[in-house]
Order: sequence, then structure tokens, then C-alpha cells
Amino acid sequence: MTHPTTAAAILDSMGRAGERLDHMGACEAGAGNISVSIRQTPPDLDDFFPETSLIDLPVAVPGLAGWTFFVTGSGCRLRDVREAPRENVSVVIVQEGGTRATWRTAPERAYTKPTSEFNSHLGVHEDQVTRRGLDFQAVIHAQPPYLVSLSHIPGLRTQHDFNHAVLRWEPETIVQVPAGIKVLDFMVPGGEELGAANVAGLRDHQIVLWSKHGIMVRSDDSPLAAVDKVEYVETGAMYEYRNRLLTGAVAAAGLDRTQTGEGLLESESKRVIEAFGVDTDLFG
Repeated sequence: MTHPTTAAAILDSMGRAGERLDHMGACEAGAGNISVSIRQTPPDLDDFFPETSLIDLPVAVPGLAGWTFFVTGSGCRLRDVREAPRENVSVVIVQEGGTRATWRTAPERAYTKPTSEFNSHLGVHEDQVTRRGLDFQAVIHAQPPYLVSLSHIPGLRTQHDFNHAVLRWEPETIVQVPAGIKVLDFMVPGGEELGAANVAGLRDHQIVLWSKHGIMVRSDDSPLAAVDKVEYVETGAMYEYRNRLLTGAVAAAGLDRTQTGEGLLESESKRVIEAFGVDTDLFG
């Protein structure tokens, strides 16, 4: 997939991603945020963000000097981005040294600063860019309700058990998300502990679960492509959640438990992995 290169195309993908997350119930009110980094500054920035000022960055990112970021504003609703990108998104161009940036905004902006999670986003972008030599990266934080609900179950909150629970319902999920989900224990949002664990988790996974809070997902293609991955695992989490409700209801009624869902057996998942040549160690 070719990533978007103009401000118009990037904002369109951010807007469609925000709408889809809203339809999933994954970004209530001002929750959730989106950022996009691109090596080459798009030529049409003046069409959207004509005002400029200087800001200090929340973390130093010297590896991103010269890079351009599109980022949603603090307190903005992701569902509003598509219809009103100038009001809900700004652009940050990192200066030499990585501690300050040119901040580009529109007169009608509805925020006072970039998202409060910008430090987490910047950490992921710098790590991915410096390690992998990227030209483009999209990062999204959201709170998909079924994934978050399952993360509140102590016995499920392990790398093995959570992934097997979510990936066992549809054959295509392991094909689309071969590394599965990196599961983190609860950590205080916005803190250094979570930031470091999140950056490390996204090195080998596209999706990291922040237990009892939400997820972060990255994509080399576009914000909308990142949301595609979220849809696969959130659907798996929905099936798991509903099956647990069904199992409880069947048990309470004293009925035959063979009437509840079993999902894909490990042997069946291995057949899918072999058939599609999936590079994964989740069912080794």
C-alpha cells in the first residue's frame, strides 16, 4: 500500500479512521488520539494550517528532526476530524535537536495544545523511524470496549491466554495480525513506565493492549489501515465476550455446556497458519 503524501490525503485518512473508531465505540467524547509522521513535509500545508508558532515538545526526539507530524488536539472528538480537520488537528514540524517544533494551526482551532498523549506518540514514532528507516508512520490510541472489557479479567491477562482467546474466533485474524497483541499490565496513563513499555511492545507487535485502559496501534500505511487491524482483534474480543456470557447463562440454567462456542481449535489455527504461510509463534 502507498501511504498518503499530501495534507489533504492524510487528513482524510485520519478523519475516516476517527469515524470508524467512533462507530466501534472506541473513542468516547474526547478519548482517543491519532498522529501521523512523514519525512517529507506535504506541499499543501498552507491550505489547512496557515498560522505558525513555536512550542516545546513533551519529550526530546532528536531522531525526528525535520519530520512533520499531524496530531489531533487535546480534548477533541475523533468523530469530528473528518468534517472539521482544521478545528481538530494541528501540524508539528520538529526542529534540529528535537526539543522544539514549529506548530502550524488554523484560526478556527478548537484546542489549546496537541493531545495529552503526544509524548507516547512521539516515543513510538522515533523508535520506529530510527530502527526501521521509515518514511511514514500512523499511530492511534483508542479504547475498544470489548478488548478493554476482557483486560479486566485477571486470569485472561497474559500474553498466551489473551491472544488465544481473541484470535480463536475467525481464521483471518491470525493472518491479519500475525504477531497478535502485546499485553501490558495496568500502568498509569501518560506516565514514563507506560511510555517505555508501549514503545518496546510496538517493536514486535502492531497492537499493544494497555490493560484496563485501551490500546495503541501503528501502521506504515495510513491511519485507516491501523484501524483495520483494530477491527479484526476487537471483533475477536466481541466473540469471546459474548461466548463467556453464553457460557455463564448455560451453566446457570444447568444446560449442556457443549451448546456453547468452542472457537477454532489450536489444530485448526495451525492449519490456517500453514495454508497462508503466516509468520507467527503464537501457535507454535
